Order: sequence, then structure tokens, then C-alpha cells
Amino acid sequence: STYAVAYCVAQSNLSLKVAGAEEVHHTERGRILVFGGDQVYPTASRAEYKQRLVEPYKTALQQTDPPQPDVFAIPGNHDWYDSLVSFTRLFCSRFWFAGWRSPQSRSYFALRLPHGWWLLGIDVQFNSDIDSYQVEYFKKAAKEMRDGDRVILCSPEPHWIRACINKKTGYIESNLAFLENNVLEKRITAFLAGDLHYYRRHEAENGVQKIVAGGGGAFLSPTHGENLSELKGGFKLKASYPDEETSRRICYRNLIFPYWNRSFGILTAILYFLTSWTVMADIGHYGWDQMDEAMTTSFNTAFIAPGAVFWILTMLVGFILFTSSQSKLYQWIGGLGHGALHLFAMFFIGWGATYFSVSTLGLPFQSPNQLMVAAILIFVGGWIAGSFMVGIFLLISLNLFHCLHVSAFSSLAIQDWKNFLRLKIDENGDLTIYPIGIRRVPRKWKRRPVGTTGPEVIPDDPKTLVPELIEPPIRLKRKAEATRGGQKRVRPAHSLDGNPLR
Repeated sequence: STYAVAYCVAQSNLSLKVAGAEEVHHTERGRILVFGGDQVYPTASRAEYKQRLVEPYKTALQQTDPPQPDVFAIPGNHDWYDSLVSFTRLFCSRFWFAGWRSPQSRSYFALRLPHGWWLLGIDVQFNSDIDSYQVEYFKKAAKEMRDGDRVILCSPEPHWIRACINKKTGYIESNLAFLENNVLEKRITAFLAGDLHYYRRHEAENGVQKIVAGGGGAFLSPTHGENLSELKGGFKLKASYPDEETSRRICYRNLIFPYWNRSFGILTAILYFLTSWTVMADIGHYGWDQMDEAMTTSFNTAFIAPGAVFWILTMLVGFILFTSSQSKLYQWIGGLGHGALHLFAMFFIGWGATYFSVSTLGLPFQSPNQLMVAAILIFVGGWIAGSFMVGIFLLISLNLFHCLHVSAFSSLAIQDWKNFLRLKIDENGDLTIYPIGIRRVPRKWKRRPVGTTGPEVIPDDPKTLVPELIEPPIRLKRKAEATRGGQKRVRPAHSLDGNPLR
């Protein structure tokens, strides 16, 4: 799915329409490519960068003709997992990245764009305080700004979403508030971020935008659950991709959790097998009408065995930890309830396996053959029942209790609903943001025909949907053009480090 985005990003021209609309909007590949954090997922290393980022973009655009475009990047939390070693080697060493020049020299940047626009990328440094060097760097940038200049601020995390969900102001929110109010003097017109794997836009009455566009490669995140219709500062929700109702329907795929996560069943199968082994109650001679006796015997057998008690308590703690949530109440109640349901399932599967091997096959209890037959049945039953129960729990947690957002969608590994942005500053100094979505990424690819140019690999999937505009373009008017001697002065694109952007 990363290559699907790279393929579209590399296209020199994209003609786009909003779904159901007739108007066509023509966009061009930008002179600057910006990565907004978490360039690799889930962990950073030299090999991961090469496989998950460099090779896809190199395949999509190996070289460009002069004037070559530039690439800039800011690190997200996943880029910091190797202390930024791989990120620095790739983006801050002034090497080439596929067909883009990489003039960046640090993990943050300030770019002066035409018509009084600035593009700033910050490094939030694993949710810690922004260091003094970075603050001084942006103070220097602010001193070069003129009256009427406007800022596009790129952050690796959407602090406005986090603050709303957590119901409190965190490090990032405080740091960005300091930059916005004390350093940049409220010049920010658009906040851009990734991290959450969807598209979502909020807008204030004065036209300031807060946009999350994190659909560059990783699995889809849900857009439903938390109430984000209005954020602090009067920012109102304008668009989500996918929309909340579609996101809710997608979550129902967890009902067939074993289909999407075939190997996950091994974990539940082992869990069911080990639990049954630690208890190993002699209940093979109890029929369905003797359920009370079977349950009592199993409970007594487990209660007098310290190993069984310790194992069951450990398992319940594991389910509580698995139910990591902003709501501690739900973590405890949901986790214990989830674990208790699995214990009941283990009892019934173990009882059925023991009854079949002892009463139906006539094998002596705890004989090698009986243990083997029961173990196979418990393993298979744990694989199927355990997986289904986890999927149902994730569905209920998200759609009903608005918890476990990441787990409920990472389990589905949805590679569709990709998105990215194209930004254009026109001759009047107005900024237009084109939010581009890829509803379905290709499942098949093929080598480009011999004698043709362009990406080395092209789609070979008839079900592929062409890129579309998620919503109509967002246009931000330039308020006042910097002038000298009564004439407009259009300054060329330039980085604060002194590198002209061609």
C-alpha cells in the first residue's frame, strides 16, 4: 500500500474529481515532497527504511529532470525507535532520496515559500519538550517573516486530536501553543499532521485548518468512536475519510476475525490448551444434563492446585493489560469480563474434549491416547472459538464503548483508504489544498511496458479505483502581499539553512 501512494505521488499530473461530482481538478507533482513522520512502521532501522520507504519511492520515481524537486521530512515516534539514526542517515546527509534532492540538515526545517507563505516542520522528540536549539531556530525563522506572512505547520502528531481524546493538554499541545503564540505570533493558517491512519479535517471560523492526513502506508485507523465534531478553539469537523458510518461498518469485519488473522488462533489455542492442562479435571463421564457437577468438579480441581490458580490469575491479568484503554474502568471491567468468557469457553471445550475421548471413545482418563485426542480437540477448539471471541470483543469495545481503536482496526490490516495532500500556491498567493484519496489500492502489479517511461511497476488490477478528491479543494486566501516600493515582491522558495529550492 505504500507503493500505491508513492505511485500516485510520483505522477507528474493527476486529474481528480470528488466522488459523484463532474468538475475535474488538475494537479501537478509538487516541487517539494514532505513526509510528516513515521516514515516506517512499526520500528525504524536501516533495513526497514530501505524496504518500506526507499525502494517503493525509488521504484515509483527513480530520477527527475532539472530542476529536481526536493524532499523534507520530520520524524514521528516510530522514527525515534532507533534514536533517529536511520532517519538522519537518509534525510539529513544531503543525499538523494529516489528522484528527490535531500537538502535537509536537521530533524526540523523552515522553508520560505513564494508569496509570503512558510512551511515549518517540527520535531516533537518522543513527546518531550522541544529543545532550546529548535526554539531558537524557529525564532530565527519568525524574525525573517513579514507582516501578512502565513505559516503551514507540519507536526508528526495531531496534538489537537490527542488533547480532545485525553481530555487534557499534553506536552505537544503546550509546546505548539508556545510556538504559535510566542514565536510565530499566530501566523499559522494550516496545521498538518499524520500519525493517525486516516484523513480528517477541522476548520475554525477564521478559516484556519487542522488536517490529519496519515494514510501514507500503514493500516487504516477508525474515524468513529470518539466525539470529535468540535475541538478546542471552535474547530469544527468538516470531513473524514472514510466517513464515520463507513468506518463503523468496516469494524464489523471483526466478526470473522479468524479469517483476517489466521495465525492469531495459535495464541488462543495454546492458551486454551495450557489452561486445560493445568486443571485437567476428571469430567469425561458427565453428560450435558450434569453440567453443575462438571463445573463443580472443574472448580474444585483448579482451586486445590496452586499452579492452576496462579496460571488463571496470570491469564486474567493478561486480558486486563490487553484491554489498554483511556478508560481505566473499562480496562478492568472489560478485561476481566473478556477473560471470564474465555474461561467459560475453555471449560466447555475441555469438557467436550474429555467427554468425547472418555465416554464416546472409551479411552481411560489421562491415558496417553486420551490425552492426545483431548489435546487435539482443545487446540482446534481454542483456535476457532478463542479467535472469534477476540474479534467480537474488539467489535463491541469500539462500536459500543468507543475503546481499543488501534486494536480493533490493526486486527483487520486494511490497506485501502490511503490518502495524501497536494498543495499549490498560485500566482495570486492563494493556497489550495487538494486532499487525495485512494479508495482501493491495487492488489496486483506488473512491470511497465518496454520502451515506456514512468514508474517501473504499474497497476494490474481491474478492481483498482483511481485516485479521487476526498472533498472539494480547500482554498486559503493570501491576506496581504509583501511589497517594496509599491510593487509586489515575490520571494523565491528558500530554506532557512540557506539552500534555494529549485
